[in-house]
Amino acid sequence: MEDVYKKLAVHLDNTPSGFPETETGVELRILKQLFTKQEATLALSLVLMPESVETIAQRAQKDPEKIEPLLIEMGKKGLIIHINRNGINTFMLLHFVVGIWEYQVNRLTKELIKDFNEYVPYLIKDQYKNKTQQLRVVPVAKAINTELNIMDYEQVGNIIKSQSKILVAPCICRKEHDIMGKGCGKLSETCLVFGGGAYIYESRGIGRTISQEEALDIAKEAVKQGLVPQPSNAKKPLNICFCCDCCCQILKNIKNFEAPAKIVSSNFQAHVDPDECTGCFACQEICPMNAIDTNEDISLVNLNRCIGCGLCVTVCEFDAISLKDKKQMERIEPPANLVETYMNIAKEKGLF
Repeated sequence: MEDVYKKLAVHLDNTPSGFPETETGVELRILKQLFTKQEATLALSLVLMPESVETIAQRAQKDPEKIEPLLIEMGKKGLIIHINRNGINTFMLLHFVVGIWEYQVNRLTKELIKDFNEYVPYLIKDQYKNKTQQLRVVPVAKAINTELNIMDYEQVGNIIKSQSKILVAPCICRKEHDIMGKGCGKLSETCLVFGGGAYIYESRGIGRTISQEEALDIAKEAVKQGLVPQPSNAKKPLNICFCCDCCCQILKNIKNFEAPAKIVSSNFQAHVDPDECTGCFACQEICPMNAIDTNEDISLVNLNRCIGCGLCVTVCEFDAISLKDKKQMERIEPPANLVETYMNIAKEKGLF
């Protein structure tokens, strides 16, 4: 049985988002809680493209009629992707993060949460070796000014308004912390999922479909509560998460890096006008990356730590702080879509 889970761990590690090995074997404990032995064995025959049950059965050397119900059940559990188009079932492998883990929002247990929290630092360290990241940070609407060289795909409102299908799901990070008695009390329904991803969530009974207006209201409330907008790293994102630095596994862990600005995909950073700053330090309190330093009762932005979310701008009553464009050589253009994102990561990891 151990060999099956070790093989699955390697199989998942060969996806762009990775699934690194640890000294403690916590990754294997996680897989054993999510997959039965039979499911783990079958997952080894799946790839990152939708395939018919006949193709998968041939690779697995199994009877298609016998494995199809199991594949459908694995899809319901969020272990793989199941798509039914015109009555034809197709199945594909999922990344662990973002992917399998996020679909477990309704299957969380304290043991699973404990193991995942132990594993996250390994995942983060592994993922941030890549130039291309899975997520990026875009500024909150209140921080956007006319001087910014900002594109439509960098504006939360424009991203939402371009969607025809929107679903909101519970934030798995805040739900984890609530279950463990460590919740922050901030808005829980904040994960916006778009297009095909929304249909998949809906088919699994996760979240609820909402209108553009409802999504925009959620985005406004999220900013009021100091949450950071993180869409998937593509010009046509599949989702936007609104994250807090106390629960979000990504923000919480990159906060421990010496220079978060160098690893987060963002095109903006905050700057303080010393002549206007009154030293109230409201910006310091809301900053999710501890990027605001002080000098003689005036705020200073540590550019090695600032990820350009713009939350500091929303609380400055004296217009002393604003977002500026990064230097041209530091600006990052997101991939066109999610497929290109993962192709770029795969190339950077030398997977092909």
